[in-house]
Formats: sequence, C-alpha cells, structure tokens
Amino acid sequence: MRVPYRYAWPLDRLVARVLVAGDLAIGAVLSALLAAHIRHDALAVDALLPVPLAQSRLRARGFNQALELARPIARARALDLPHRALARCRETSTQSGLDAAARRRNVRGAFTASGEVSGRRIALVDDVVTTGATVAACTRALLAAGASSVEVWAVARAPPPSRPQAGASA
Repeated sequence: MRVPYRYAWPLDRLVARVLVAGDLAIGAVLSALLAAHIRHDALAVDALLPVPLAQSRLRARGFNQALELARPIARARALDLPHRALARCRETSTQSGLDAAARRRNVRGAFTASGEVSGRRIALVDDVVTTGATVAACTRALLAAGASSVEVWAVARAPPPSRPQAGASA
C-alpha cells in the first residue's frame, strides 16, 4: 500500500474541497502529490483502476474523485486506465460514521471486476483509506477476476474510526 500522507490539516480540507465543492483543480494537485511519491521502480503495474463510486453518488457528484486522481498519473506514466473494469454491483451506504466491522459488512460483495484485469498487475487508486475495507473488497473482486496482483495507491490514510469505550455514554 502506497499512501504518502496522513489525512489531517490541510490535506483533509483539500480533499473536502474536491468532494463537496467539486474543485477538480485541487484534485489535480492531489494527483500530482500522489504521483510524486510513486517512484519509477514501484511501477510494476500494468494498469490503474479507480475505486468505483455508487451510481447514486456518481450522479449526485458528477465525477469520481478516484478516477480524477488516476487519470493524470496514467497519462504521465503511460499506464492503461480501464476504469470500467471494476464496478460496484450494488449500492452501499456511505462509509463515514461506520466502525471498522460495519465498514467491512457494508462493502462485502459490493464490487465486481471484468476479465479485462486477468493476468494484469493492478494499482487501485483512491483518495483516502481509513480502515481499508473498501480497497480490500475491491482487491478481492480483482483477484477473483484473475488479476495477478493488486497494490493500493491513495493520497492519504485516515485514522480508523474509534470504538466506543465501555461504559461511555453515546
């Protein structure tokens, strides 16, 4: 897993500007930051695949932030970007606010990959990894479809949601 930054100020504000305000110029900056940390010797991949959004979120937002991060990297490194080779096969709830176990349940079986990934070394691209539940579910789908390997490239790693303390009030 290649995740160069911690999801904290100011990066958290920049990611929010992309997601909430649709500021794709900041998305391009985040992509450049990620690309700068992907060394040439780490490019033992054949293709980049963005983590797919649920159709309802894609319609509402108008873009997939992971795809926007992957495009410039694929172009600069001459990597294939078969962005439809991995898809959500069912809608899921948003992951924010869920603990690690609920996140895993939420995305279990939510992704499917096409035979287009068969025999290929894939880099899965996302903006932020928290518990890793989403990228793990995507990885399982890619490997089941025949990908020879999957590595994760994300801009930032967020601390996992904390578990409620025993005896703590809600």
